[in-house]
Amino acid sequence: MTGPAGLDRADPAGTVDGALDLVSGGEGSPSAERWASACSGSGACIPACGAGVNPRFMLSLAKLTLAQRRGEEAQRKAGAVAFRAMSRGVRILSRIQLPPAVLARFEREDPGETAPEVLFYTGCNLLKTPHIALLCFDILDALSVSYAVMGGPGDCCGVLQFRAGDLDGAERIGYRTVERFSRFRAGAVLSWCPTCQVQLGENVMPGMAGSGEARLTPELEAFVVFLDRHLDRLKPHLTRPVNKRVGLHEHPGVAGVSAAAERILRAVPGLDFVDLAQPRVGWMCNMLQPLPDYKRSVHAGLLEAAADAGVDALAGVYHACHRELCSHERDWPFEVVNFLELVGESMGLRREDHFKRLKLMQDVDAIVADVSELAADHGLRLDDVRAAVLEAMLSEQPLPLRVASPAHA
Repeated sequence: MTGPAGLDRADPAGTVDGALDLVSGGEGSPSAERWASACSGSGACIPACGAGVNPRFMLSLAKLTLAQRRGEEAQRKAGAVAFRAMSRGVRILSRIQLPPAVLARFEREDPGETAPEVLFYTGCNLLKTPHIALLCFDILDALSVSYAVMGGPGDCCGVLQFRAGDLDGAERIGYRTVERFSRFRAGAVLSWCPTCQVQLGENVMPGMAGSGEARLTPELEAFVVFLDRHLDRLKPHLTRPVNKRVGLHEHPGVAGVSAAAERILRAVPGLDFVDLAQPRVGWMCNMLQPLPDYKRSVHAGLLEAAADAGVDALAGVYHACHRELCSHERDWPFEVVNFLELVGESMGLRREDHFKRLKLMQDVDAIVADVSELAADHGLRLDDVRAAVLEAMLSEQPLPLRVASPAHA
């Protein structure tokens, strides 16, 4: 990230010293502030550090220090505003895509007497693209893995408060969520969201263990890595050929996920996997927000590489990436999908991507008209639906479409 972030490579030790000074409560340095602010969480620094330090965690603390300079009241307000916006988007977008009976699958239930093999933790924002989560459930069902589901804004990881500098709020929310994990007595917690994986796995759980709360810290594993570990159980279910040339949109932030997704795709009969040889940065596309020009260039390069490779499908892994990229399907000669849709196709499983279908309309009036019956079923006001569609769907377009529709403009 040194190039895109404009970091001076001349004095790396000085930049690190500045970051350590920030973490220690000092003033830091301009280069350290820039480094911390631009960190996308790729994680390449972790194995590179011979001293055994996790530099990504160090930079998370440095960013926390910068946010805390605003004062406690501003920190709490910023965290609350971000949380309300996220909750509003999750609540409304999930409800305009799913009927109440299907949405009920995401509600946390009493763990009961029988412990499930795994607890699937959705995080919050995955519910904006619920077809991805439903495919996860369908695959677990096919593999006869018993599971419980937990997530949504009521079971947040606390990252929005953490980023705002509200450490007390982040700790309270994160600790409470991990404590709820333990009540299910599952052998492992499967996370989907890389933000939740890093926030809980690096920022929350080690602190709980250090404070004598180790009993509350079950194993946290990325769902894609779990699925790859059980690839031998999955392969017999991959019975239908998927005759498509497929490129993968990758992020390295959660170790092992990209390689696991590639191995799973290569196991699909008929599928022709092609390495698009694009930059692999961050743990999800939204981590590139501090560098908007670079983010647009990454998306443009990815789409162009996919077209040059002649792919039939550009497959992503994560939900935030899908929200930002799926509408480009309108302008390019390939479909934009989540990679589990291709896995599901081979297994005879299908979940319609209502998010993409709606976003491709690029017309808020058309979208509101389309979802009005579902909105009524959930008791949603159409004015609130309109606001959420604009804020949490149509406005998430880092790289503009080639030709903006007149209705959207």
